[in-house]
Amino acid sequence: MTTATFRFYAGLNDFLPGHRRQRALICQLHDRPAVKDPIEALGVPHTEVGLVVANGAPVDFSYQVASGDRIAVYPEFTSINPGDAGRLRPLPPEAFILDVHLGRLARRLRLLGIDASYRNDLDDHEIARRGATEQRIVLTRDRKLLCHGVIVHGAWLRATDPERQVVEVLARFSPRLSPFSRCLACNGTLSEPEAADVAMRLPASVRESGVRVSHCGDCDRVYWPGTHHARLQERVRRYLQQIDG
Repeated sequence: MTTATFRFYAGLNDFLPGHRRQRALICQLHDRPAVKDPIEALGVPHTEVGLVVANGAPVDFSYQVASGDRIAVYPEFTSINPGDAGRLRPLPPEAFILDVHLGRLARRLRLLGIDASYRNDLDDHEIARRGATEQRIVLTRDRKLLCHGVIVHGAWLRATDPERQVVEVLARFSPRLSPFSRCLACNGTLSEPEAADVAMRLPASVRESGVRVSHCGDCDRVYWPGTHHARLQERVRRYLQQIDG
């Protein structure tokens, strides 16, 4: 039997029951497990962990816990670079995959030009597999999904409102933004088509106005600035303002 002390810091306490938060946890472990196993057994998905320190030295998830160890577990900090010795995973990509409950968030991320893959017919195993093979960050409100071992990058969203979820994603990952450059329906990249190719699909008022038209090569949808465009622009401005704040 192995006895070790674990202490979780900052936002990682969100995953612990109230009586275990902000305090040292003495754990009885069988044999000498890799440190990743007791961390997740205590309720914290490995994707939320940015740094593990054993007895004062940074370690990776394969570190085998020994009796008497004092393990400090920290979340991802965007302002702190742990260096190569303390890095648990590569730097995150700028592409995302969202679970089946986050369709409204997916459309908002696409509005900002963020690569946000979403389908409402994927189970957890397929989301985890695609997140790993396509090098995407898994976004979810399901903590258990993030415990799939193949997932390298992921985040459990604290907010339930999609507007607040957008700000949460932007603040944590700081992806590059290119508003109005992606298809809201399928996530494809928009381009400017030849006028003759889409002319017959546009209302006469749009054809005569000379406004910029965008086309999705993946699903063949056509976009132009309609009456709702100003509202979407205001939404983008609001997101950016909240991040700046």
